[in-house]
Amino acid sequence: MPSVTHDDAPLLADLMPWTVAPPRLGRGWPTGPDPASLKARWDTLVKAEVPDREALFEPTRSRTLHSAVGQLPGQSSGTEKLVRASGPCPEPVRVLYAPFDEQWLIPDHRLIDAARPELWRVADEHQIFVTETPDSSGPRLLATSLLPLLRPGRVRPLYRRPGGTEPNLAPGLLEHLGTRLGHSPEPVDVLAWTVATVRPDLSVPLTDDPGLWARGVESGHRMLWLMRRDGHRPKLPGGRRPYVRAPLPSRPLAPHYDRDEETLHLDDGRISPVPPQAWDFEVGGARVLEQWLATRTAEAEPGTLSAIRPATWPQSWTSELLELITVLALLAELEPVQEELTATITADELRTAGVLPVPEAARRPASVLDHHEEGPEGQFALI
Repeated sequence: MPSVTHDDAPLLADLMPWTVAPPRLGRGWPTGPDPASLKARWDTLVKAEVPDREALFEPTRSRTLHSAVGQLPGQSSGTEKLVRASGPCPEPVRVLYAPFDEQWLIPDHRLIDAARPELWRVADEHQIFVTETPDSSGPRLLATSLLPLLRPGRVRPLYRRPGGTEPNLAPGLLEHLGTRLGHSPEPVDVLAWTVATVRPDLSVPLTDDPGLWARGVESGHRMLWLMRRDGHRPKLPGGRRPYVRAPLPSRPLAPHYDRDEETLHLDDGRISPVPPQAWDFEVGGARVLEQWLATRTAEAEPGTLSAIRPATWPQSWTSELLELITVLALLAELEPVQEELTATITADELRTAGVLPVPEAARRPASVLDHHEEGPEGQFALI
C-alpha cells in the first residue's frame, strides 16, 4: 500500500460516513463452519430441560432464556422466549466470521447479544460491507458480500438502503469526482479505489488524474472480487494450483507448513504447492490460514454446544481450504498502485466544494420500512 504522506487527504470516516459497530454474539456456539452442526446444536438446546438448557445457552447480561426480542430483519425465527422455544432451527445463513473465513450463523435475535439490526436491514445481494482491520500488517480494509462478524473494527456498508440504492458516500462526492475526472464514477468504483489506496491512518488520497484513477480502480476491483469471491472461482496458473497430494485424515490436529517444499501438512495429509505468500498472509497480526485451520481443528470443551461438530473432516472444508490458499496467493501478488500517491483532491477542496463536512443525517442509518418485522412474542415491531 502507498506510504503515508501529510497532504490533507480526506478520511475514510468522512468519505463513507455511516458506520456501525460489528455484531457481538456473546456466545460462540450459534456460529460454525458447517450448517448441519448448528441445527444439531439448536435441537440439543430446545430438547433440554430448563436447568440444562440454561447452562447450554451460556447466558450473559444481554441475553438469557427469558430475554424478549423481535426477529432480525429479513429472518423468520420464532419470537417466544427461549425458555419455551421448540421447533426447528432457523435456517443458518452465511457470514464472514473472521478474515477470509466464511462460516454459518443461526440468525436468531434471541441468541445474539448485539445483532445490529441496521446491518441486517441493508444486507442483500447488492450490498458490500467494508470492515476495518486492526492497525498492523495486512490489508487495512476487508470487503464482503456477507454480514461481517469481525471485531473490533467498524463496518461501513456501501449502500444505505436495500437494493443497492443511496450510496454511503459523502453527499456530492460522486458529482465532484466526476467533474475533476471527466467522467462520473459508480459508487463501487469509489470503493475499489478506496480499498486499493487507503493508508494506515485510514485516509484516502483522491486523485484527479484519469489514468491513475483507472489503474487504482482496476486494482481495487480485483481485490474486491478476490475478497468477496463472487462469480467464477479464482484459479492460479497450471502448475501452481494447490492440490491434495496425500489424503487428509478424518480429524487432523497438527497443521504444519514446510516452507522449502511449499507444502501444508495436516498430520499425514499433504496439500501443495502452497506459496509462502499465502501461508504468511496476515490480517491483524494473525496468519489467515493458521487461524482458519485452528477454528476447525481446535478441541471444544466437552458437554458444550460447541462440542457438537462434524465427527470427521468434511470434503467441503478441503475445497474451501484450496480456494482460500488460491485467494491469498493472488491477493499477495497484486501490485499496489506504484506511484506514491499524493492527494490532488484534498479535504480542504472538498470543504470548499461543500462536500465536507457531511451532514449529520449521513452518519445515521436511513429509515428502512420495506418489510414487516415481528417483535417479541409475536407483536408487531415499530421501527
